[in-house]
Amino acid sequence: MLKKLIKNSLALTLMCLSLTINADELGYETISPAQPTQSADKIEVVEFFWYGCPHCYAFEPLIDKWSKSLPKNVEFIRQPAVFNDVWAKHAKAYYIAETLGVVEKVHADLFDTIQNKKEPLDTEEALAKFFAAHGVNETQFKEAYSSFGVDSKVRQAPVIAAKYGITGVPTVIINGKYKTNGTVAGSHEKMIEVINTLIKKESAGK
Repeated sequence: MLKKLIKNSLALTLMCLSLTINADELGYETISPAQPTQSADKIEVVEFFWYGCPHCYAFEPLIDKWSKSLPKNVEFIRQPAVFNDVWAKHAKAYYIAETLGVVEKVHADLFDTIQNKKEPLDTEEALAKFFAAHGVNETQFKEAYSSFGVDSKVRQAPVIAAKYGITGVPTVIINGKYKTNGTVAGSHEKMIEVINTLIKKESAGK
């Protein structure tokens, strides 16, 4: 009986190892079940990130450059990940920027302020000062900060991450079917290669 258990355990271990090796070779994992996308006409690429994550900060210039020359059939979506209260506050900063239409203006500076200047930006006062420095009207900021829309998006963020089995960032989802990150792909540069490969794969299937 003991020999049988050991044999079965070894078989399961080898199976898991095999799956891990295959995932690493491909540079991505398959999401099961696949999740619906917002548009059937577009290939959706979703980046899960956190402003306090040094790996996301390192990945940002690569994904930003990549996003500047997307094929017409690809839609890029930034998605803040929320795993605790601090992450929620930083997600709120992103959704405020989105609501005010200033994401492209402040996104990189939010990373820089938190990562390099070591300012946590985790209070209303700190965020108000940050957005004011980027030309945002104080009244508009306060309205966005207190809005139902921003609050709702922050509360939905953990639910969205759970759908894809997100456990760390940066992680990128391709068309609701595939998931890649630095560990699985091997590097941030490889992540971009994997994203492009999967876009081609999905484009061929449409």
